[in-house]
Amino acid sequence: MDIIDNFIAPPCKDLVHVLYQDEAILLINKPSGLLSLSGKNPLNRDSVHFRLVHGQLLHGPLGVSPAFADAKLPHRLDFGTSGMMLVALTPHATAQLNKQFQDGFVQKHYTAMLEGWVSADEGLITAPIAKDKSQFPLVKICHSCGKAASSQFKVLERLSEPKRSLVQFTPLSGRTHQLRIHSLSIGHPILGCDLYHSATSQQLAKRLLLHASDIYFTHPLTGEPCHGHFASPF
Repeated sequence: MDIIDNFIAPPCKDLVHVLYQDEAILLINKPSGLLSLSGKNPLNRDSVHFRLVHGQLLHGPLGVSPAFADAKLPHRLDFGTSGMMLVALTPHATAQLNKQFQDGFVQKHYTAMLEGWVSADEGLITAPIAKDKSQFPLVKICHSCGKAASSQFKVLERLSEPKRSLVQFTPLSGRTHQLRIHSLSIGHPILGCDLYHSATSQQLAKRLLLHASDIYFTHPLTGEPCHGHFASPF
């Protein structure tokens, strides 16, 4: 059965910020509301990759950044998620970084605002995730057919009116929509999420309140440990 994706991304005028650049890699901040890769539909051409390759709506430390014709994305962020992305600029860097992601050597921290007060100060969510073919692009928690998925969390702050929890997530696996479905599974969906929400959580924010704040990896040329950070805007 062919799955049809009718999603059309609204225009995103926010810039992609180039935070660090050398001959092998870029570290960038992706705005919420921008695809990581262009879609098959020509109306979804705008994306992080498209802007990098064509030098459009990019901003670096010295102003407007140039095009990066050979840029590759060893990982992606969801359309609504903002934050740190690592970009490879050479075939060698692409191969090295792809292997780091595949082998689980790259660590990421996310900041999220959840509905309600999470009772535990920290913990581990272990709930297997499977594709939901009847409701594309959703995934579901399925203990019989799902793939293992684990997410560490730590409550950073509990807020009132309405009750919310600012949480740091560290995903220990990389399943599609993992943090969003795991948050819903513990009864505290991420505010602004259009796919996994309660009766009220989607209306409590204008965007998905999920931000990739930190990424830890090994530089593909020097072998040195690297840490990219961009603070959450919420």
